[in-house]
Formats: sequence, structure tokens, C-alpha cells
Amino acid sequence: MLDRPEASQQVLVVETVGNQQLDRTHEVIYAISDPMIAHVDHEGMVSPRSEGTTQLLIRRGAEQVAITVAVTGFVEPTPVSFQFEVQPILTKTRCNSGGCHGKAEGQNGFKLSLFGFDNESDYDALVKETRGRRVNFSNPDSSLVLLKGSAHVPHGGGLKIARDSPRYDLLRRWIREGAPFNSPADHPVTRIEVEPSELVMQLGTTQQLRVTALDTSGRRQCVTAAAEYISNAPQIITTTESGLMHATDIPGEAAILVRYLDQISVCRITLPQSNPSLIRPLERNFIDKHVGDKLVRLGIPPSEPIDDSVFLRRVSLDTIGTLPTAVEARKFLTDTDPNKRSRLIDDLLARPEYADYWTMKWADVLRTDKLKITPQGTVGMTRWLRAKIAVNQPFDQFATEILLAQGPIQSESPAGFFKSLDTPEVAARSISQLFLGVRIECAQCHHHPSEKWSQDDYAGLVGFFTGVSVKKLPNGTDAIVARAGSDQKHPRTGEPVKARALGAAAADFTGMSDRRQAFAKWMTSSENLFFARAIVNRIWSHYFGRGMVNPIDDMRATNPSSNEPLINALVAHMKDRNYDLKAFTKTLLVSQTYQLSVEVNDGNKNDNQNFSHALPKAMPAEVLLDAVCQVTNVPEKFNGWPDGFRSIQVWDNRMPSYFFRIFGRPVRASVCECERSNEPSISQALHLLNSPEIQEKISHKRGTARHLADSSLSDDEILDEIFLGTVSRFPTIKERAVLRQAFETAGTDRRSAVEDVFWSVLNTKEFLYNQ
Repeated sequence: MLDRPEASQQVLVVETVGNQQLDRTHEVIYAISDPMIAHVDHEGMVSPRSEGTTQLLIRRGAEQVAITVAVTGFVEPTPVSFQFEVQPILTKTRCNSGGCHGKAEGQNGFKLSLFGFDNESDYDALVKETRGRRVNFSNPDSSLVLLKGSAHVPHGGGLKIARDSPRYDLLRRWIREGAPFNSPADHPVTRIEVEPSELVMQLGTTQQLRVTALDTSGRRQCVTAAAEYISNAPQIITTTESGLMHATDIPGEAAILVRYLDQISVCRITLPQSNPSLIRPLERNFIDKHVGDKLVRLGIPPSEPIDDSVFLRRVSLDTIGTLPTAVEARKFLTDTDPNKRSRLIDDLLARPEYADYWTMKWADVLRTDKLKITPQGTVGMTRWLRAKIAVNQPFDQFATEILLAQGPIQSESPAGFFKSLDTPEVAARSISQLFLGVRIECAQCHHHPSEKWSQDDYAGLVGFFTGVSVKKLPNGTDAIVARAGSDQKHPRTGEPVKARALGAAAADFTGMSDRRQAFAKWMTSSENLFFARAIVNRIWSHYFGRGMVNPIDDMRATNPSSNEPLINALVAHMKDRNYDLKAFTKTLLVSQTYQLSVEVNDGNKNDNQNFSHALPKAMPAEVLLDAVCQVTNVPEKFNGWPDGFRSIQVWDNRMPSYFFRIFGRPVRASVCECERSNEPSISQALHLLNSPEIQEKISHKRGTARHLADSSLSDDEILDEIFLGTVSRFPTIKERAVLRQAFETAGTDRRSAVEDVFWSVLNTKEFLYNQ
């Protein structure tokens, strides 16, 4: 049914072959029995030409199918509605995007709300501003919106609406009808359906999507031409503006975000590769089963498992941020106990460096910034963090104490966190991102473009934190206090919005003097779908180099997990372990998946989302500096600090350090892990190659190089000590042959030979990366 002149209907043609559904939409031949009534293009899009009934004929080889096409409302169509018909055109053509008229200041005097969230203001801007220049009721074709949109006059955005297109015809009819805001036939759209919603495609094939909008009257309308399509993995699946998906030659999974008005849906695609000789990966626990299921389905073979030396180095750097010593490496490599990896994990989780390292990591995302919360406040919060991590406080209790923090900033408590969160708005969106993995800040100004959250949801969340403030104490210091608070006003309407958690009913504050108590109770409840999932994904990302949901703090329906059964199983496991992070961590580390090599094979070299191989991780700035200091036996001297402190123990996030700056230590200005930069740079390479600071450590008179050079060890034994202390293994035969030449060339100057070998190893990728 086509019920207006500008209507369209996308046809989907599917052939069933065995248990597969193959898209033939762009392969068949289309024809209309009476072309005076309707038209069909080669992509299967049907449009009306006059009122009446005809037949759509679809042929493929000897097969033919006929479908009735009825056209109504062509002569006397229902008036065009701005909010339900014009607004989708402005969104589809990107007129209201952030790069065009939707940005904060607009563009060339014309400002629209981002993604069309504010129909009233957009209508006023288009119809009433500039004395109605943008629409001309007496001569619609001379309307500025049509002249610029069709590029008939110069337009910075270029051609947006072709003159012979249904979009142009709809806009022209809307103006001719007096540019009404609404229409008698207006019914809000309640949801959209995407066909297919889930499918398996083959490498290099295509698939047409069809999108149908359903409104409150029960009417179904094809909006394929008006909807927007965005791929979350364009390296796997790309899509055109008409909804035609193209599969690349990279296997994996992707999701296509489909948006129409304020409704969002997703099409999920699996793209396997043929691999009949694939052997199922070894399983050590349920993690390996779920990863293996996915790899088998995709036809992706796993990499080989790592040897003891790589495991020792990887698990030590990941767990405690500390490089194994030469003594530890030698002991582990010569240990014949088959359970030694499991024992090593237990030992690492019990070491004090575990608390040091994870205190540093949590201090980063909890914004423990000495400029914001004072040096004394930073020390107090750091001590509190370390104490809780050292005793392995269950994470739900840990998060609750942070959430309900109050009292003096300089006390040993997490109160400083709320000192760094200037306003209730900042507190709401920071806590949502940190503990729920939901980026809600978009909904402050408009409906979230890729999620269901609205400005009402944003204001409702802020309402939990309106009673939190900073109070000046008599001694001149600050304290966090919590009062009753009040409902937050809607950002646009100014009306109070009842406080409510994301996706929950209005909160009940009966008997509560601190609104955060209600939020904390909801956050850690078993019904909450976000909390456990967020911490599971955060910890997984740390150990595996990538979250199952990536970015790790952007969880939404349109950014699905790369392995939904796995993340669900891990969430259940976290809850079964009562949020015991050490027990959860051991489950990850004993898995075969964690113990796969970074070396890829022909079948998984393009896979970066299904954990068929490990991902190399650059050492964080503090960990790398500690490693250099450890292997050279020359501690770093931190300005104003006593000797003996390691980088991961330094609470001063503003300490002047060129090394920290170029290697990406964060200043703790946000709760996002992305603030820490681990991207390699020329500055980093030049510093390691040429800096006098590194050279001084290598050549120090009390350093490891001098000690080895002056010892009675043979050249080969010295090489053993250097390699065990830096890369946790013995040198290969080839490496020995090459490096012996350094000793032969140096002659009696053994010290320079040892220093050269040290310098060479410290500049290898194997040392700089955790592989």
C-alpha cells in the first residue's frame, strides 16, 4: 500500500537454499504491469505515479512472483507533517548533524537542534526566522531551503536533495500546503522493525535491509529510504544510505545501527570464513568454551599457546605492573610442576605490588588529581584505595563506599572524588560512565543519537546528586556534605523531573537523608543490568587488550558485545563470586584464551575482536619506567620523594616528568580510560634511543651492567642474566651468535659490550610491549 505521492516501499527478495537465506533483491528483474500507476527501480524500491491498483512482477530465471500494488492518497494526499515527515529529511541529509546546522552555534545563521530532538525550535528556525526567507508559500520552488538543498544556489553543504527526488517533492508539497507543523494523520512512531534483524552473510556478498515504522494507530509504513544506517565495524560490514550492506573479506561480527526519528534498532551480522579443517581450541574453563564456540562459528583458528617465559612476563606485567626479575624468571622456567602457572597467579595476586598497581589504575579513573582535591586529599584518597584493594574488598561494597562518600576531603576516604566532580551534572554522567558503562552526557542536550536515553533520563539521573556539595571547614579545608537535594529541572523545558535511575521507575527517598543511598541500592541490586557488566568488561579489557564491548564505557544496544554468551557468563560468574575481583581475575588468567600467543596465522590475522590471539599491549608509562629502573638497578629519583619509591606508587599525578609526559601518563581530568595514551610516537623512540637519562641508568657505576661486566661470569652467562631480567627468557642460538660479536669487538672493554647489549635489548619491541 502506497498512500501518498512521496511514499515508497522496499522489496526484499530472499531465496532459501538449504538452511541459508540468500538475498536476491539486487539480482532479480522487476517490472510493473501498469507503469502509469507505479514505478520500481533496479534495487526493488517501489514508488507511486497515480492512484489505482497494479502488479509488481519479480523474475529470476524461469521463476516469477506477482505482488499487488495499491496506490491511494495520490490526488488528495494527507497534509505533510513537519515533525514526522520533514524532520526525517533534515536528519537523513545531515542538515542537523554536528558538522552542519546542528552544531552549537549553527551554520551561517541557520541553527537546528542536533539530530532533530527539538521539533518546535527547528520549525521556528525554518519557517519563522529571517522573515520567512527560507520558505515561500506563493512560490515553493524559490524557497531558500529548496534552492540551497538542491544546490541551485551556492550552498556550503553541497547537494543534499536532488530536484527529481521524492524528498524534494515532499518538501515542496509541505511548503505549498502552508508548511504546517503537524497533520491530522499524525501518530507518534512507537518502534521500527529492521528486516532482517539478524543474519549470517558470506564474505564479499550484499544484503538489502528494509525498515518499517509502526505508529500508535497500528499503521505500518516503509521508511527504508528515510532511515539512517551506521555500521559499528565498517572493516567488516559497510552500508549505503539506501540500506544496502556490503560484506568485506574480513570475518567477524558487526551491528548496523538503524535510526528513524527518535527510534533505534539494530541489525546484527555474522561474517564467517570457510575453514573445514578448523580444530576446536583447547578448553580450560567456560571462557574457552564461549570463545571457542564463536571461533568455530566464524571459522577462525586460534593462535598457538604461549610458553612459560611469555606467560610469566605477561601475567606479571598485567597483574602487578612489575617485571619479573632474572631470579624469578630462572626459577619459574626451571620449575617442573605442571600447576606452576596457577600457583604463580595466586602468588602475584597476594603480592603488595598488586595493591600498588591497581591503586594507581583506580586513582586515574577516580580523578585523584592533586590540583583539584589538594595534595593532602590525593594522599588520603590514595591510601584509602590501597587499603581497600589490599584486603580485596568486594567490588560492590567498594563502589558503594565511593558513591556515598562524604566528610573531610583530606581524610583517608574517597570523599575527594566528589570534590573533583564540580556539579550534579558532572557527578551523574561520570558515575554513569565509570560504574555503569553508560555514556549519558549526549542526553543532556538532546535525545541520545544511538540509544534510548532522553533528556528526561538525564535529568532523572542528575536528581540523585543535587544534594551533594562542598563545604568549607573552619580550618580552611573542604568537606563533602550530603543534604536532602531536589529534583533536577529538564534542560529544555525547565520543569522538574522526578529522580530515577536509568530504565527504572521514579526513586523512593522515604527515610533517606542522602539521595545517593537510593541510587547505590539500585546500582548494586541484582536487577541492575549495567553494574556487573561494566566491571566485567573493564577488567577483561585490561587483561585482554580490548573489551568485549569497545569502548569499554560505551555500553548500548547499538554497540553490542563481540561475544554476548561470554559476557553474560562472566557477569554471572562475577555475581557468583560476590564481586571478588581477585577470584574473578584468576578465572581470566587460567583460561587458554588468555594464554594464546600474539603471533597470528593466516586464518586469524584480520581478527581483532574475537580473541583468537592475544593483542600486544604497550607498557604504561609508570610500568615502563619501573621496568627500566629494575633491569638497570638504578632507581628513579622523584622530585621531593625519598629514595626507593617506584613509579606505580607515586600519587602525585602532576609531578614534572618528561618520561611520564611522552609515554602518556594521564592528568586525571576525566573518568575515561582513554585519557591514558599508549600510542607509540617518535618522541618515545628517540627518548629510549638517545636520552642521557636512559644512558646514565645503563652505564651507572652501581648499575646492573657495571656489576655484570665486573663479575666472573662468562659472556654467555651475562647474556643469560640480561635476557632473563628484561624479557624473562634465555637468548636464542641466533641471538647469542649476534651478541657475542659485541664482546669480540669490544676486546678488553667488557663494560662497553655489556652496555651495548643492554641498550639493544631495552629498545626491542619485546621489552617495550607486554606480549
